[in-house]
Amino acid sequence: MPEPRQIVADNLARIHDRIHAAAHAAGRDAASIQLVAVSKYVDAATAALLVEAGCTTLGESRPQQLWEKAAAPSLSGVHWHLVGRLQRNKVRRTLPLVELVHSVDSERLLASIDETAGSLSLTPRVLLEVNCSGEPDKQGFSADDVRRLLPRLPHFSRVRVAGLMTMAALEGGERAAHTNFAALRKLRDELARSAPAGIDLKELSMGMSGDFEAGIAEGATIVRIGSSLFEGLL
Repeated sequence: MPEPRQIVADNLARIHDRIHAAAHAAGRDAASIQLVAVSKYVDAATAALLVEAGCTTLGESRPQQLWEKAAAPSLSGVHWHLVGRLQRNKVRRTLPLVELVHSVDSERLLASIDETAGSLSLTPRVLLEVNCSGEPDKQGFSADDVRRLLPRLPHFSRVRVAGLMTMAALEGGERAAHTNFAALRKLRDELARSAPAGIDLKELSMGMSGDFEAGIAEGATIVRIGSSLFEGLL
């Protein structure tokens, strides 16, 4: 059996191949799609194998796990993304560690990030999480909530709202994923036409291990892939 280092390197190569193939099929440049490797399934030592293989942008779903891994010497130099829920009481410790927060799901959280960023002299990049599937157990703004919030975004002067994020419905497979991801892209395009000056919503974070090709087909600029990178180890 191959050693873990080779397994992770091979998995990463396969994911890159699939990203390139999906981009080609959609008539897109694969270089316009960022891979965020979600390391929540593994410890720091295993996550470090991704870095050795050339993947230096990692994501975590829980702030506490991100804090722990960001402190690991083997993961120094990683560009961290928070892809899961951020509670307001964890904002201060999280902001200095991350390049992008994918999961801003309320105006209260956005206000907390803005206030904390001011006190830390930071300008964090964030995405607004939208519940495109309408599932009641999912976090996120509704499309109408985001429309109402759009004119107020300049008031959060310390925060750079860089785009939108969503997760596909749990049921419905690839068809539902395409529908949900297309809805996010259409919402982003609509918002971009009337966005206040200085608000650039170019990023679309959508697609995970089971549906990232649908995300790419519908315009994802960021895909969040975890379990597929660790097949053979989990």
